[in-house]
Amino acid sequence: MTRKIWLWLALAVLLGGFSLYLNKDWFARDHIQIYHRSRPTRAAWLRRKSAADDSLVNPIIFGFDRKVKLTSVEVIPLSDIQTNKYPHPIWHLVSESNSVPTKDFTYGARIAGMHPAVKEATPDPLEPGVTYRLIVEAGAFKGEHEFVPMPRTP
Repeated sequence: MTRKIWLWLALAVLLGGFSLYLNKDWFARDHIQIYHRSRPTRAAWLRRKSAADDSLVNPIIFGFDRKVKLTSVEVIPLSDIQTNKYPHPIWHLVSESNSVPTKDFTYGARIAGMHPAVKEATPDPLEPGVTYRLIVEAGAFKGEHEFVPMPRTP
């Protein structure tokens, strides 16, 4: 083969590799898909009274498209994010190394392997009609989800 054919062949391989790199997303970061659902509490005649019973909103359950090993969970009012450079989370959990892979969790509930960022801090109650942002981190992956709690239904 001549030198000209080898150059064309090398150029074709190079362009083919570059095309695969751009079109296949092999090197793109994974995203955490987050959803939420809100349901009224069940009949309380057999369970103990808890702080969630005094809440103005229905319990909110957050879920993911797959099990993730969470390293940080934060809930921040959206208005606080828009007006402050350093917004204050109303619920903030962290894990140094031993969080258990989870597919869902409830706002304010304990998550296995995680603890409050501020020792003995408790989550603030959610207010109906206020927009909040959930920010989760799982190692190098990060995801955000906005939600609006619904008023408590009987």
